[in-house]
Amino acid sequence: MRRVIRIAAAATATAGLALTATACGQSFAEANRAKDAGVGLAFDIGGRDDHSFNEAAARGADNATKKLGVNVKMLTAKNGETEADREQRLTSFAEAGYNPVIGVGFAYSQAVQNVAKDFPATTFGVVDAVPEGKNVDAMVFAEHEGSYLAGVAAALKSKNHKVGFIGGVNNALIQKFQAGYEQGVRDTDPKAKVTSQYLYPNNDKGFNDPAAAKAKAAGMLDSGIDVIYSAAGQSGAGAIEAISKVKGAWAIGVDSDQYQQPGLARYKNRILTSVVKNVDVAVFDLIKSGQDGKPLTGVHSYDLKHSGVSLATSGGFIKDIQPKIDAARKKIIEGKVKVKETP
Repeated sequence: MRRVIRIAAAATATAGLALTATACGQSFAEANRAKDAGVGLAFDIGGRDDHSFNEAAARGADNATKKLGVNVKMLTAKNGETEADREQRLTSFAEAGYNPVIGVGFAYSQAVQNVAKDFPATTFGVVDAVPEGKNVDAMVFAEHEGSYLAGVAAALKSKNHKVGFIGGVNNALIQKFQAGYEQGVRDTDPKAKVTSQYLYPNNDKGFNDPAAAKAKAAGMLDSGIDVIYSAAGQSGAGAIEAISKVKGAWAIGVDSDQYQQPGLARYKNRILTSVVKNVDVAVFDLIKSGQDGKPLTGVHSYDLKHSGVSLATSGGFIKDIQPKIDAARKKIIEGKVKVKETP
């Protein structure tokens, strides 16, 4: 990781030091920060124990601590945060000498772009967004491809030919999950009916409201839907809970292998599969690149072909339909099936 020498200066030398720092390609704030303190990981709402997206990022950081010996500090966003709140969190990491600084989730996109300008010698990472910046690593995933496979599984397992999708927030990212899922269902069972609903139109609380997801899932189940895929962060736990109470119904998890999550253990026998988004791999890749002295920057895409997304097999519930799922995966990788990114 790049080490930056902290400059101690008297007040009378401030102007001169500012010029020196600028000449070296550093901002004044960066030139006066502490030495590298490790990795700064800024979670989206829900924190590391959301059993989903943040948890996946945390695994990558934990792996880096285990294999590379790096120190990791984690901070979590709260409901109703402003752009200024996110910028302050990232700035506090950078000023304290953390490098890289990683924002987990698209909500950090603008904050990363803004703060990265002030700390050009610090590497910033952001998941699910592509902000501008020469010192920014944009980690993006083919959620629609993994979701297509989930749609195939849902169509093959549904006895009522009725499946559902619950999105946390109705935005472009979550629409990728919806689009792939719906296409996978319809390509597999043209007679199947897909019902897609969202918890919130544009409020990030949709990723941290299990009660709302539980109620939404209950309504779907009452209508005869027997397989529900939730792409709603921590909210998804509420949907899984509701599904577990209905005999013959299945839940499809997201981001992490939710069958394996301790916090969802009581419901695991109703978790058909999960669309795993290997955020942990992307986070580890960035941290290791810094350790190797060649920090990643630019856009890095993690797709089905490169195992950036996958369908979990824990529990063995999709073993009987695995050949058809594998066939669908092969068609996507070979380009015979083009998965849509919008509904």
